[in-house]
Amino acid sequence: MKKLFIIIALLFGRIFFLSAEEHKPPEPPKGYANMTLLKAAYFLHLLKLADKKPSIPSEIIEYKDITYKQTKSRPLKLDIYRLKTLPRPAPVLVFIHGGAWKKGDKSDYMRYLVDFAERGYVTATLSYRFSQEAPFPAAVKDVKCAIRWIKAHAREYFINPEKIAVIGGSAGGHLAMMIGYSSDSPEFEDECAGVDSTISSRVQAVVNFYGPSNLASDYARKQPNVIKFISKPADEAFQNYIKASPITYLTKDDPPTLIFHGTIDELVPVEQSDSLKAALDRVGVAAEYHKLKGWPHTMDLALKVNKYCQYYMNAFFKKYLGPE
Repeated sequence: MKKLFIIIALLFGRIFFLSAEEHKPPEPPKGYANMTLLKAAYFLHLLKLADKKPSIPSEIIEYKDITYKQTKSRPLKLDIYRLKTLPRPAPVLVFIHGGAWKKGDKSDYMRYLVDFAERGYVTATLSYRFSQEAPFPAAVKDVKCAIRWIKAHAREYFINPEKIAVIGGSAGGHLAMMIGYSSDSPEFEDECAGVDSTISSRVQAVVNFYGPSNLASDYARKQPNVIKFISKPADEAFQNYIKASPITYLTKDDPPTLIFHGTIDELVPVEQSDSLKAALDRVGVAAEYHKLKGWPHTMDLALKVNKYCQYYMNAFFKKYLGPE
């Protein structure tokens, strides 16, 4: 009898241990010493990429190409995804694509849109004016208008308008931060047709993937894409580079922020996120920073990085948007 008790105890201990291992937070995926080695791994098919265009499961409903704003150049549209059988209005995760403010498509984040919709969130993605159409602050006004539109139409899409996160990569990360940190700046609040002017663009959480936080830095203000975004070189319009920098607007009441950045990013230096995290800490905004050694810009295209990021995003959303 004593032996049986010991065996049962060991068995339950083993099950508990395995269960704990399954829920253990993942370690950062091993990166590469430099871009040459990373490219070699890619060409030798040693680096598996995430599926950028997953099929939409039958249990998810898609609302495609909804016009949220009409501009002189084109209508701006958004897409929304959610489970068909949501039990109650859910938090919405709004994804903003990158592309140096001059290109990209709202479908670029389909992997995240589908995966988080399957978890019970409402997900959305949007278009905005590019720098060749209208320079700063046009794109900032567009994305903030989209947040207000979503709030105004929350009931139609089973959205909880009090639980909104904005997520973006690169230029999209910059725009997500501008939404999150500039809610006290009326200069970026554009007129949105059919949207009450009293509706705020304030959100409850920000996720920044390798986005530039300070366009007035020595490096950033010399970059052609930044100059095109602002429309003038820094020596002619330096104040606009400051105004276009998310870090300029940080205050203690800004939303919690989750940051992902790779150490071998050759487009947006990792120092941009280093200084962002330090600034968030100084003003007292809750911030979590995942600085991934040996990973480049757009690192979450790699499947193992994408899975790592999704794990911590999911934990972050549960913490700050609350379980449904």
